[in-house]
Amino acid sequence: MRVTNKMKTAIVAFVCASTIGFTIQAHADERVNMQGESVYDVLVDRFFDKNSQNNFETVATDSKAFSGGDFEGIETKVSYFDSLDFTFLSLGSILEAEDYRGKLVTNYNALQKNFGTKAQYDSMYKALHSNNIKVMADFPINGVSENNAFIPNTGQEQWITLGKEQGTVNWRVENEEVQKKLIDAAVTYVREYKLDGIRLTTIEDVDTEFLNSMIKALKNVDSQLVVIADSPSKANFDMKYDEENMSNFQQVFKNNNLDSASLTNNMAEKKLNTPKSLMLDDLNSSRFTYFAAQENMFPPTRVKIAVATALMLPGTPIMSYGTEITMNGEEPPETLQEMDFRTKDDIITYIGQIQALRNGSNALRNGEFKLIKNDNGFIVFERSTADEKWFVVVNNTDQTQNLDLSEDVVGKDKELYGMLEKDIIRVNDSSTYKVGIERELVEVYQVKDKKGINVAYLVALGLVYVLFIGFIVAVLKRGKKKRAANEEKDESTK
Repeated sequence: MRVTNKMKTAIVAFVCASTIGFTIQAHADERVNMQGESVYDVLVDRFFDKNSQNNFETVATDSKAFSGGDFEGIETKVSYFDSLDFTFLSLGSILEAEDYRGKLVTNYNALQKNFGTKAQYDSMYKALHSNNIKVMADFPINGVSENNAFIPNTGQEQWITLGKEQGTVNWRVENEEVQKKLIDAAVTYVREYKLDGIRLTTIEDVDTEFLNSMIKALKNVDSQLVVIADSPSKANFDMKYDEENMSNFQQVFKNNNLDSASLTNNMAEKKLNTPKSLMLDDLNSSRFTYFAAQENMFPPTRVKIAVATALMLPGTPIMSYGTEITMNGEEPPETLQEMDFRTKDDIITYIGQIQALRNGSNALRNGEFKLIKNDNGFIVFERSTADEKWFVVVNNTDQTQNLDLSEDVVGKDKELYGMLEKDIIRVNDSSTYKVGIERELVEVYQVKDKKGINVAYLVALGLVYVLFIGFIVAVLKRGKKKRAANEEKDESTK
């Protein structure tokens, strides 16, 4: 079923390309920074259990225990990730830890045995890269296990302080020995597992200078390595974690007709060197579906509108696993359920179609942003480069919405091609483009040169009709002659 959905998405992209000149670029095209990337965020343990032989600490009745997901399970679902078309797969922490989330790290130099072996990891990594999917993993800094192997037997007070949760500790990063240990461990992590990206987590109380030292050391391993965080920071990360914007998505799209100004208030018109995250939720927050459910709204519709908007705005979209099946929950472990692959896949197909547009257009990934309208859920904005122009129309209201775009905005002798609903808008006698969109829909319009009437095509089409009609007439005449001959033969035999 997943392969079929991917084929459907590919067909949509091909039709767009062949009918309106939309050029799909390969995933391997050069992206300048994280603004051109998109991240699908999973927890290995919660995704798919392929190998029961590594289920060492699973307890079916305990939602806080390990569930059995593993590297082989991730590899099994490569076609699923491919159908969603995110450029990065974030695995969470894969280090040896006491918990399924990998936060309570016990050994920075070992893999979580519940997830599998190094050979199984390598096989998974190869399969993902073969499908142009980059690999990211978490590196927890604070809040690790009090049984962490780095903690010396004596002089512990020079190395650690008590963490916020019982049984956890934080590192004294002002200690140069601690700094060296952690930086060396992070560098080894990236090298050993050939990571394309690393996310430093639980950094709220970590010194910025130390974080910058770690980032520099990691970049020395691979200048193309992406380094991000899971909380706000002043350090030199490749993406700014935007918790406020995540809250905006939750509040704007949980229902119809809500004030949506906050979503675009601080949106930069020009491309940023360090883009901001675009998230409906993350693996530490309440699920986006939770807010929609509180409003008694239909979750699939809410998710489609919100995800499509996030993928079209400037920034780095990060989507938590389960969003595409409207996973619900207020806090972990309820928010971190086992992935259910038995649900309907229309949202998955929809996300793949939006991603095909984004990944195929430099303007939608890295172009300039211009807000046209933002009025209580009716949001219209432009994404453009010197070579491309697009209009994204978001109708998060309970009524059909209309908007007139002037030739000054769209351009002279142009046409608007709707990539999702397949409508074409041409300029009218008043030199305006009348855009109309039904309730709770998103449409993405590409601006193309006006084609006019294709005379050759019409002549060819007319010729086909003439030949077809001639063929039908000939068949009818032949049938009539045959019937007459048969009747004459029957008469002669009487």
